[in-house]
This record gives sequence, structure tokens and C-alpha cells, in this order.
Amino acid sequence: MNKYQIVVSKAKQIGLLLGFILCCSTASAQLLEPATKPNEAQREMIKRGYGMFMHFGLNTFANLEWSDGTIPVDTYHPTNLDPDQWVKTAKEAGFRYVVLVTKHHDGFCLWDSKYTTYDVASSPVKTDVVKAVADACKKYGIKLGLYYSLWDRHEPTYKDKDPKVYVNYMLNQLTELFTNYGSICELWLDGGWDRQPGDWGVDQLYALVKKYSPQCAISINHTIVNEEGKRKFTVPSNMTVDNKYYFQYFPSDFRLWDPRLVGKFDKKQYLHQGKSYYLPFEHTLCLSSRWNWFQKTEDLPVRELDELEELFYWCTDNDNTLVINVPPDNTGRIKEYEALAVIELGKRLGLSANKPLPKNGEFISLKSPVTASSVFADKENKYEAAAVTDGSLDSRWAAADTLAELTIELNPAKPFNKISVFEYQDTKQLPDNFSQLRLPRIQEYEVAILKDEKWQTIYLGTTPMGDCKVIRLPRNYQSNKLRFKVKKASAPPSIYEISVINTGKG
Repeated sequence: MNKYQIVVSKAKQIGLLLGFILCCSTASAQLLEPATKPNEAQREMIKRGYGMFMHFGLNTFANLEWSDGTIPVDTYHPTNLDPDQWVKTAKEAGFRYVVLVTKHHDGFCLWDSKYTTYDVASSPVKTDVVKAVADACKKYGIKLGLYYSLWDRHEPTYKDKDPKVYVNYMLNQLTELFTNYGSICELWLDGGWDRQPGDWGVDQLYALVKKYSPQCAISINHTIVNEEGKRKFTVPSNMTVDNKYYFQYFPSDFRLWDPRLVGKFDKKQYLHQGKSYYLPFEHTLCLSSRWNWFQKTEDLPVRELDELEELFYWCTDNDNTLVINVPPDNTGRIKEYEALAVIELGKRLGLSANKPLPKNGEFISLKSPVTASSVFADKENKYEAAAVTDGSLDSRWAAADTLAELTIELNPAKPFNKISVFEYQDTKQLPDNFSQLRLPRIQEYEVAILKDEKWQTIYLGTTPMGDCKVIRLPRNYQSNKLRFKVKKASAPPSIYEISVINTGKG
């Protein structure tokens, strides 16, 4: 029987699935019990902590981020497909797991699926990429995670008036993925915004996955909402109260909100039908400073190593996790300079499979009082100086003029030897309407401490700051005040966060 005959006969399979679906619906409630502590899947996820995202598919060959399912399948044509190189790079960089995009919103599948012809088996290069990655993971001792888009812009059953028909399609494909490639540590589901939450059969998908991989952690992007049954959101960095927010998709093992970052005061308890559940957060970041998920033909710059290091510490803090996207190009390999960037990051961090993930140190400036020489005026007071020590990378201070300064009060009994500054930058949208170019405002600046009632400069910056400036001091300092002074800027400066840190070294 060919694929077209199988697709036509899908209706015959529905009856066979009903018994399984009913069983799954009943069993799913038993798989995620209300808890104030992590369940087994969550404990394993927290232990892994650091993974590599890999976006690869038709979009890679069309220089696109999203496509609509109409790109011809023969567009997929890698000339040097090498999944072993992908996973070897992950191993050398210190990642503990990979998350492979098996099907994006366009519906193209990186495995030979019985339920569609929009897959690698129908393309010029028929290699089962999921199998090749799974084999490489076993070879290098890396855990395998999968991304699967709920939204499918190619599959005909997606447009059926009865959402259960497409749910059955997903159940069939997920059965393929969870029975043919060994143990799966994570399932990252996306695209839920295109339908109402109740139309995705989340409990059925969850139960199916747990049947085959009980320790697999599962979530859907935009997991949490403000009110049960409503699609109004609070950004994750502002979710700093337990048992205030609700599941949009239940059950789930962790929270996702790509590409948002949680704050230093992130909470873990979320509600569903009056019961509280523990949920860690998984961050997703692009290695590319242009925020492209799928690789482009043009060589694009990667984030600075200092920024990557600080974001690593930020995102893996407080039992949360991080995946960094390192996408293969249209030859089928990760670009060498990008592979080197994540390998260098891993070496700087001192990552080892046998050691816990490293920490940044003690943030002695969190919630410290701050005064500013000027603040940009707005009706909601959104740009107050206190934003730079509130533990959130969503809030920011903005000045009313270019030559502005901030003074942070510190506990003089606590030493520090590191300062990190996340600057707000102007952005320029690029032609794909997805990627962006960020432009710094702060050109020159100084950092000083109050010593013997006089300001003593401990750092002088004479080049543009960039996304994240890290100042490593060769000796420890103690002071009751620290001043950040802008000496030259192209526009009124704005800063997300200034962190004064004691690394415990020096």
C-alpha cells in the first residue's frame, strides 16, 4: 500500500484509535499528580539543564523562518548531510541533550512518516534525519529531545471541521517518533495559538508519550495564562507569585514561552482546576545575534561570548533550563564558526557531563535602591531607575538625556568582583520581517565606587557597550555605592539590568 492509499484509509483507523484515546484520557490524570516538588521527568530535566536546539527543514533551503506548506518537497536537497557532526558538536560544547525540529509549521517531516508524503522519504535526499540524530546521540552519550509543531499548514486533515481527525493524525505521527528512535527525553510542542486549547487533544498526546517514554518532559509553547480558559498572558519574568497563574495546556511538565526569559524571582507553582502543579521553565535562545532560527545562506554573526555566558547563568538558575539554537545550513552541516562559538562557550564555562552546571555567584545588587540623574517621562512610570536591579530582563531604566548616570546602593560588608550590564538597544527589522539588527546607544561610560567619600573609577569603557558588557575585576571591592555614568551616547541610554556579583573567586 502506498502513502496515498494510507492517507485515504485514515478514517478506518479512527475506530481502532478510540479505545486507546479513551484509555489515555483516563490515565493522563494519573501521570501528573498535583505536587509541590518536581516529578521524576522534571528532576531529570533539571539535571540535564542545558541543550542544543536544531532547526532544520525546508525553510533552511528557502532562506525563510516560516513557510506555509507549499514549498515543493524537492527543494530539500542537502549536499553533505551530516547529523553526526551536529551531535558531535553538541557533545564537544558540553550540551547534555539536543532538541531536533522534526516538523515545523510547514508540515515537512524529517523522518519517513507513513501518514504524509511531505517528508524526507519523498525528497531527493531520503536519509531519515531523526534516526541519524538518534543514532548519533547514542554514540556520543547525548539525550534526544524532539520538537513537533501542532500547527500543520500542509496536512489536509488539519482543515477538517472535526478537530479529532487531525488529533488522530498527530497521535499516529507521535507513535512513529516514540516507537522507532529509542528513549526521548523531551517533547517541545509548538503552534498551539492557531486553535483553541481544547482542540489539540493535549491529554491524549501527553498520555501517548508517557506510555512509551515515561520520563519524557512535555510542554507546549505559551503554557501559562492569567485566567483559566482565557488567552491573556503575563510575561514570564513577571510571574513572581506562586499559584496565581493557570495552565493553558494541561497536562504539561514545564513552561515554555519562546523566546522570553524568566526573572531572578521566578516561581514554580501553577494552577489547574483548583490544584497546584510544579513547573520549571525552559528558555530558548538563538546563537545568532540576528535571532534567526533556521540557518541562512549568508554568514550571520553570533552573539558575543560574554553575553552567551551571562545568559547561560541567568537561564539555568533556579532549577530552570536552557536550549541554544545551533542550526545546520543547507549543506547539512553546522557552520564551523558557529560550532566553534558554542564549543568555546562550553570551555569557558568548564562544562562537564559529570559536574553540576556552574553558577554565576552571589548577586549582591538584587533589589538594591537605585537613583538616576534623569528618567524618561511616561504616564505609567515604566522606565524608573529601580528596573536595573529588579531581576528582570524585560523591565528597563531609560534616561531623559544622553549624559545620564545611575547610583546603586550596596551592602558595604559584601565584596564583589564582577559587574554585568544588559543594555537596551535600538532595533532595525530585517527584510524577512523576523530577524533584527540591534544597535547600541552607549558609546563611552565609566563605573566608579564611593571610597572615603570620593568616587574612584574602577572601569572605563571607551567602546560601544553592546548587548551585554561583563566587567571582571582582578580584585574584590566593597562599597556602599556604585555609580554607572554614561559619558557618550548616540541617544538617551536605557539599561535592562546591572548586576553586581561576587563570584567567590579573587
